[in-house]
This record gives sequence, C-alpha cells and structure tokens, in this order.
Amino acid sequence: MHKRCHSIGGTAILLYMTTRDTEAADTEAADAEAADAGAADAGGRTLTIDELAARAGVTVRTVRFYGTKGLLPPPVIGPRRVGRYDGEHLARLALIEELQHQGMTLAAIERYLKRLPDDLSPHDLALHRAVVASWAPETVERVTRGELGRRAGRPLTDEEVDRLRTMDVVVPDGDAYRVDVGLLRLGVELLDVPFSPETLLAARTALLEHSRAAARDLSRLLRDAVAEREAPEVRSLSAHMHPLVVQALLTTFQRSLREELREWLDKEAGE
Repeated sequence: MHKRCHSIGGTAILLYMTTRDTEAADTEAADAEAADAGAADAGGRTLTIDELAARAGVTVRTVRFYGTKGLLPPPVIGPRRVGRYDGEHLARLALIEELQHQGMTLAAIERYLKRLPDDLSPHDLALHRAVVASWAPETVERVTRGELGRRAGRPLTDEEVDRLRTMDVVVPDGDAYRVDVGLLRLGVELLDVPFSPETLLAARTALLEHSRAAARDLSRLLRDAVAEREAPEVRSLSAHMHPLVVQALLTTFQRSLREELREWLDKEAGE
C-alpha cells in the first residue's frame, strides 16, 4: 500500500544535515578517531556482510552482486578472512538502491557512481541519495510495529518510535505506521543524537518555515522566467530544474550552517 505524503521525511533530511555538520565542526579529532575505528554505525563498529544487508534492507546476495559489478568497494578482510564493511559501504548501498528505485539500469548507476569523487564521506553519499530521492514524489508504506523495527535495522523502543514520529519520519495509522522507508535510515541515525523531543520539534518548525519561504521565492522566480513559454516546455524545464534546485539548496544550507557554527565556536573559544 502506497500513499503520497509530502511532509514525511523533510525534517529528517535537514536535521540529519544539521547534526552531522555540527559534529564535524565541533571536533576534527572525533572524526579522525571514528575513521581509524572504521565506524559503520553509532556503535563505532564495522559490519559483516549479513549485518550490512540487514541494515540496508537487502539480501546478502544483493550485496555480493553489487560487489562483483564494481558498484560497491571490496570489504576490508579482517581476522579469519571475514570481510568487514563500514559506513561508506552502507551509504553507497542506500544510494544504489535509491537509484534503482528511480528506474535507473545497472549500467546507468555505474556511470553515475563513476562521476562521483572518490573521497566522498558517508554523509556526502547520504546527501546525494537525498537529492536523488527528491526527483520523484514521496511515497510512504504502511508497516506494522514489528516490520518498522526490521526496516530500521534494529529493535526500536517505544520512546525511539515516538522520536521518529516527532521528526515526521513515521506517522501512526491505527495499529500500524506510515513511513518513508528510505528516509527511515536517516531518522534512525538521528536517534543517537542527544536531542530532546522539544528541541526536535523546535528545529522542525524553524526548518519548515524557512524552507517553505525559500521554495515560494524560488517558484516565483522560475514562474516569471518561463512565463512566455509553452506548457510542454515549461514541464520539461521544471523536471530538469528540480534536482538542480534541490542540490543548490542543500549546498547553500550546508555552507551557511558551517559559517554559523564556525562563528559560534570561535566566539566560545574566545570567551
């Protein structure tokens, strides 16, 4: 069962960007420590192929298939010749799945991935996935409580489900939940950020208010620019511009956020 829902997930994407950029600006040492540990999740541990498949919501066979096609980098071979996967593998796998969901062939996905820089972090890959996901209208699935935990890749407490609800990642629907399964991964990562529900709600309000204002201004500019064009051409231009505008908004938001955090941290250090 799929329903269109335009509100679910937007808060999760922006909050994810906010918290991850905050962590990066807060301390480079923490990032280096996580990289040395090969952290793949909030627990700071790498994943076996079975754990990676479970977290990504795919089969082990799918992971191996992508690896043989060169879409996923090979794992690091650990003790007992067991392959270990990290956060880059998980983020890249999520991006591949999203590209397939949008109808791209494996050959097209391979070309897309080859155009990406080699040194992209899991966070950067997650942003690419968010942009790809924006190309199509949002759809949500109705899942049971047990299925929600399985899709999340880990058991969820009632408090964690409530936090996901606050972020608009899940919406109660009788004895089940409506959820954007693709964005669920971002919401689950946010569960490990020590923000209160009140803070999340305030952040949601601020983000929705300002993003809606930006959308109105951009829509007005684009409408004025194509006012004299025929309807078919306008639809074609709109489809072409949509992912470009989203990418521009993400990039601008990230840069503005980094500047704000840098000024705040510099001020704190000077006091």
